[in-house]
Amino acid sequence: MIPLQDILPRRNPPIMTWILILINVMVFFYEISLSPLEREIFFRHWGFVPARFFDDYFSALIGEPAYHKYLSLITHLFIHGGWLHIIGNMWTLWIFGDNVEDRLGPFRFLLFYLLCGIFATLTHAIIYKDSVIPVVGASGAISAVMGAYFMMYPLARILVVFPIFFFPIFFEIPAFLYLGYWFLIQFYSGLFSLALPTSFGGVAWFAHIGGFLMGALTYRIFCKKRRFYLDEYCIFGSLFDIDKR
Repeated sequence: MIPLQDILPRRNPPIMTWILILINVMVFFYEISLSPLEREIFFRHWGFVPARFFDDYFSALIGEPAYHKYLSLITHLFIHGGWLHIIGNMWTLWIFGDNVEDRLGPFRFLLFYLLCGIFATLTHAIIYKDSVIPVVGASGAISAVMGAYFMMYPLARILVVFPIFFFPIFFEIPAFLYLGYWFLIQFYSGLFSLALPTSFGGVAWFAHIGGFLMGALTYRIFCKKRRFYLDEYCIFGSLFDIDKR
């Protein structure tokens, strides 16, 4: 299933979502202007390398300043590995980011995005501490946005397309079904990646899992007001402890 849009109005223009998409696109066009060797150096320098973060000897061996491993926790969120990577991420951010930003406000949304993105990457890095492969992409931060959306608007309608051979089938499903299905795919893919790394490698599954859970569990900390909006629906009752003031 490929999401096309959500059927949920917003109150304010998603300024920070637009800015984040613009920065990602600008960085990507800079990447493709580089030669293959320059691009590889760029990824290794500004991407997040778990071994550089957890192994001081490795960090000293490659001769980078100590602060750089912390800086790369943020810079890697704006780097993408190809057209499909950035289009998929930015499309998903556009679908779910505007409504989450609407509740959080632009600056709280940015803080939420960056902190959850860092947590998501560290979730991956803790499992693959010795990896020297750079982690790049905004997927962890966007997964957190999806987790927040799952909690905020579980019954919002998501328009999706399901291609059957050459015939696209369009239909709407509740957000909790689409996002729940997406999370289960990430979860089981992450488990299989541990058992079959050659078949499920190349994707930071645990960053997606960690980001989604972090976003779902912490979004209320970043909300502008603890109140219940009429366009929010919670199907799980008191489990989520909604404040209806």
